[in-house]
Amino acid sequence: MIDTLRHYETPEGIELKLPLAGPAVRASAWLIDILIRSAIYLIAWWILSFLGKVGRGGFLLMAFLLEWFYPVVFEAIRGATPGKKVMGLLVCQDNGTPLSWSASLLRNLLRVVDFLPFFYGFGLLSTLLNRDFKRLGDLAAGTVVVYAPDKNSEKPLPEQKPLPPPYPLDLTEQQAITNFAERSSSFSDARARELASLLAPMTQAPAEKATNTLHGYAQWLRKGG
Repeated sequence: MIDTLRHYETPEGIELKLPLAGPAVRASAWLIDILIRSAIYLIAWWILSFLGKVGRGGFLLMAFLLEWFYPVVFEAIRGATPGKKVMGLLVCQDNGTPLSWSASLLRNLLRVVDFLPFFYGFGLLSTLLNRDFKRLGDLAAGTVVVYAPDKNSEKPLPEQKPLPPPYPLDLTEQQAITNFAERSSSFSDARARELASLLAPMTQAPAEKATNTLHGYAQWLRKGG
């Protein structure tokens, strides 16, 4: 995932890291979704077959809706189909924002083109030739498939009331403050004050309050301030 990591900087100066998913893991997710839909088809056919022609007609309608809108609904609401969830994947916009309904609809309706000439031939070729592993539907919808972030990957910050910095911080300053707060528990009080004093011009606080001030900035940044 290191080789496929893409960086995107938001207008607010926050850098997002998007670990892109390649064709192999995406194919595994697709196979899982195929198995899930196949199980639904078998159960539905067994139940609806007792209803004669009405049941067969209902089965065909259900199959159409399931085949075309199963990925659309799951990706638009949850960001991933069950197969992608199992493989730890997520679909999002190019800039890392959540997938919109229109983008989900477009990328999945174009699966019929990706499937050509057979068994996702065009889709596989597109992912192999594109540095972001985009199939044709992704190119049209402006989407990427990434590894879902680990909710437990963020280190806890010291308890402190969020405090906005006195002026806008660049990306390096934001990272420095967040890293300091995440590692504070491993510092002695003297070492924490020593490091915090290096940022005295930024905190504009007395030495004894500089550490807590930085913790407040970190909490503000973590919460999306």
